[in-house]
Amino acid sequence: MGDNVTAAPEKAVKAKEKKDKKKQEGVRLFPADKQGYHKMPLMDVLRFFLYPIHALIYPFKLHGYKKVGPGPYIYVGNHYCLWDVFYPAHTTKDGVHFLAKDSILRAPILGPISKKVGVIGAMRDGSDVHTLMDSMRALKNGEKLSMFPEGTRNKTDGEEFLPFRGGSALLAIKTKTPIIPFVICNKPKAFKRTHVVFGEPMELSEFYGRKLTPEDYEAAEEKIKQKLYEMRAKFREEQAAKKRKGKS
Repeated sequence: MGDNVTAAPEKAVKAKEKKDKKKQEGVRLFPADKQGYHKMPLMDVLRFFLYPIHALIYPFKLHGYKKVGPGPYIYVGNHYCLWDVFYPAHTTKDGVHFLAKDSILRAPILGPISKKVGVIGAMRDGSDVHTLMDSMRALKNGEKLSMFPEGTRNKTDGEEFLPFRGGSALLAIKTKTPIIPFVICNKPKAFKRTHVVFGEPMELSEFYGRKLTPEDYEAAEEKIKQKLYEMRAKFREEQAAKKRKGKS
């Protein structure tokens, strides 16, 4: 009986150590191949099987900087629906780490799949230190990251983006990583084509090497947001000009 009493606390300690170790492991990183790409085998499989389904139900067309080579980049875009995560993945051979709600990693089926494709769990307000550390580790390893600074899906029909919750500018500045801005120009609807524009990589180099205030980071986030608005406006103007030319 004494042995059983002693074994119980030991099992509890080992279970806690195992849980703590799992927490410390953090995001899964992927090695680079000879061309410098960090491939995620499961993501390649998902691309192959889900691409035709996505294109059929929510047809889309990518515009602009849609062939991204190896190296670390942060994709930053607006967010309407679950399928939005696929747009950055269609522009590169690389695997892409996505920031998603932390609860997804604990989901019964989606959780294990998410971990295998390097999803990084994030708190709603972007304040989780572990999220920032995992993101920085991935970028410093030469990998790509995709995030939606609005923090949640925009369910409104308005032209305004939701408030940016921060994080994208901070990561870009801290790691000196270029941002690839992308904007979903029209709200995705079943069987209606969605246009997605990818911009040239932009660096927030004017913020490098400085001691920054919260206001500085807010200004950097605003610069990214304004870039998305500009890209969308330019695309719509070009489309309207093509229509006018076609009618003349």
